[in-house]
Amino acid sequence: MSYCLNPDCQNPHNTNEVVYCLSCGSKLVLGQRYRAIQPIAQGGFGRTFLAVDEYKPSKALCVIKQFFPVDLGTKNTQKASELFRQEAVRLDELGKHSQIPELLAYFTQDKYQYLVQEFIDGQNLAQELAESGAFTEDKIRQLLNDLLPVLEFVHDQQVIHRDIKPENIIRCRTNNQLFLVDFGASKLVGGNVITRKGTIIGSPGYTSPEQYIGEATFASDFYSLGVTCIHLLTQVDPFDLFDSRENRWIWRNHLLNPISHQLSEVLDRLLEPVISQRYQSGVAVLGDLEEQATSITVLSPVRPVVFAWLEENQLSQIQWQENSTQGVEQSTDRIDWRDIER
Repeated sequence: MSYCLNPDCQNPHNTNEVVYCLSCGSKLVLGQRYRAIQPIAQGGFGRTFLAVDEYKPSKALCVIKQFFPVDLGTKNTQKASELFRQEAVRLDELGKHSQIPELLAYFTQDKYQYLVQEFIDGQNLAQELAESGAFTEDKIRQLLNDLLPVLEFVHDQQVIHRDIKPENIIRCRTNNQLFLVDFGASKLVGGNVITRKGTIIGSPGYTSPEQYIGEATFASDFYSLGVTCIHLLTQVDPFDLFDSRENRWIWRNHLLNPISHQLSEVLDRLLEPVISQRYQSGVAVLGDLEEQATSITVLSPVRPVVFAWLEENQLSQIQWQENSTQGVEQSTDRIDWRDIER
């Protein structure tokens, strides 16, 4: 099957044998090499297709992204076109990492811009969440351990991703590795970029406070990663995990599986609205996770379980205990009041 990339084509489906679309006459093979076989997604800036590389005997799969803005206006279309070109530049540099799709080609054909990149065979985490349900603490730790080194590499290249969310993290079926994708919103720090203060780019719900006013920093990616984690833990939309009247996150109220107090603290610091109090590097997050993995943890149950426990054991019997020599918390008959207040 060949799929015509002409947005105006009335019947884009063709057989593999034809070179030109039988419906509109457009070329079916991009750059005389890449043949689209089916659409994957469409957004405000363009369309994505599954394709095959005709140059390779294996007919290896790849992904074609077509720049096709919808109702943006001339000025905004020019900006979006430059962002698309910059995405190709970013992928050319960042695709050297084993967990970022490699850029295979970038060119213009029949007045449309295209980039072709490596195909990652797997589900994104939004699809995984819908299929398998809320993540456990182990899965969140594995996510952080796998993705933070990738994000550290991206930041070392002076790039801010600016669109970390479950849809942009793909778990590869063959090796279970997580891939970070879609650098269409990324920003080169200190580079000659088209975005200025006040330009808002990102996905609503996952975007940090400073990014909402066009002042994204490296720490903005950690904020979005924190929102991603609590969404995966609760299976609740990020907007419903934040109490705008109280100006605080209430994600603990929606936990479906218990998590450790230590991981809760890491997530809280990722979600810190004040940039200076948020994590500044992936190394720092990994350091806290590694330190916590060797300590004794106290599980933070879901709120209904907490209050059932309190009623049964009576508040007066709850005592705080602390082992000052070992620096660990005792979990026998006490509870963290900070978790209850949340």
